[in-house]
Amino acid sequence: MDPLTAQQDAIMQEIARHKGCGSGGGDGKTGCGSTAGRDDLPPEIWEKVKNHPCYSEEAHHHYARMHVAVAPACNIQCNYCNRKYDCANESRPGVVSERLTPEQAARKVVAVASTIPQMTVLGIAGPGDPLANPAKTFRTFELVSRAAPDIKLCLSTNGLALPDHVDTIAGFKVDHVTITINMIDPEIGARIYPWVFWNHRRYTGVEAARLLTARQLQGLEMLTERGILCKVNSVMIPGVNDRHLIEVNRAVKERGAFLHNIMPLISAPEHGTVFGLTGQRGPTAQELKTLQDACEGGANMMRHCRQCRADAVGLLGEDRSAEFTTDKIMAMDVSYDLDGRRAYQARVEEDRQSRVEAREAELRTLDGHGGASGVTVLVAVATKGSGLINEHFGHAREFQVYELSAAGAKFVGHRRVDLYCQGGYGEEDSLAGIIRAINDCHAVFVAKIGGCPKADLIAAGIEPVDGYAHDDIATSTIAWFKSYLDRIGRGEIVHAARGDALIRQGGLIALQSLNVA
Repeated sequence: MDPLTAQQDAIMQEIARHKGCGSGGGDGKTGCGSTAGRDDLPPEIWEKVKNHPCYSEEAHHHYARMHVAVAPACNIQCNYCNRKYDCANESRPGVVSERLTPEQAARKVVAVASTIPQMTVLGIAGPGDPLANPAKTFRTFELVSRAAPDIKLCLSTNGLALPDHVDTIAGFKVDHVTITINMIDPEIGARIYPWVFWNHRRYTGVEAARLLTARQLQGLEMLTERGILCKVNSVMIPGVNDRHLIEVNRAVKERGAFLHNIMPLISAPEHGTVFGLTGQRGPTAQELKTLQDACEGGANMMRHCRQCRADAVGLLGEDRSAEFTTDKIMAMDVSYDLDGRRAYQARVEEDRQSRVEAREAELRTLDGHGGASGVTVLVAVATKGSGLINEHFGHAREFQVYELSAAGAKFVGHRRVDLYCQGGYGEEDSLAGIIRAINDCHAVFVAKIGGCPKADLIAAGIEPVDGYAHDDIATSTIAWFKSYLDRIGRGEIVHAARGDALIRQGGLIALQSLNVA
């Protein structure tokens, strides 16, 4: 074995030892999909994930990504996909407002990176499949590597053509590849994929699914053998592959997957997908979390995915693509300031490190806290990003959910909701929907909240918390959790899992769960 191969083999063994991304738990450090940190990973892996918002849950608070839509063709058909064009108000994979040439894409990358200095990652994710459009995909990578050498390169593929392009991917120093793997059982796959097109032939049914899964797993093995980090995306389809995804998780872990991202099916009828038109429902947030929890012993779980558009720009959960349309970037006077970007990102890292230290200090005060053992609660957080509690309750379009325990604060998912404040007034129907979305949470953290929604939340057994406005999420939620444990110790409240009663004794307010259907 030559030295390079030996080094790569050692790295991959270290990744496997850490289940893909590290075993460090609630220490508040940065890691991949959960909370692994610098000390949990080999230096080579740490450098690849520390500022990648998709591979690091912590990094997604601080760093941005962008996708360029240079790959329109696709070589498979999925029952959950309909690649609409020019549908700017939808946020889901496969949707774009503009298709770009590689040259336009490279200019757009430079424009975005010059405007958003914390943008660190370029991904090609469609609107079709990047490897069904190899010339356009790799020409884009070539141009971007020259113009913006500090940008990480990623691609997302269905995996059918992957084994044919692994050497080229490695040659372009693409360090991160996402493969969508929804099954390893062709019988299940036949319910998801009507057909695949490979080697100038169309395959259907079980034969198509058998070919697809073989090529996907082969490509995954080939990438991990070369030290390329692989994230596996899986769409959870209730009644089709939900239980089967536990087997998928084991299979991709065995082949070296760095992360496993189980996403909910998006199946609104207006999207025109087969599943949408046939009434196939998506999972509830609670069903998704249950499945993700069941897979925790396998490949490490990514829980902060936002199922981005194929032309998304900005932090995860936001989309600034409208600021960078082709006509706008062509009119921009752009110069790439590499030194300026590095200086800005160095300041980001300083702020990030100071927050890590504050969280660790807060966590140390929780260590050994009386009553902490065995108590676990979920809390929802209204945030605009940057890892802060900085959103008004009425302006939140999603809530991030954290699990609090003796180990600290662990991010476990997000819940999309309809806007409560519209035109200066609260929408009662929206409030009921918000309560349904977070009815397994004991508290909701907000920058500000009005009296009416506060009263309804309390009546539903969800404590509104606005005393940590614009503070760090993890540090604040840990501090609140300590006060929660103290209230239990003083007998002021009786802890119960959400859905049961949570009663404040001797106080003015009774918190009692309403089973919101």
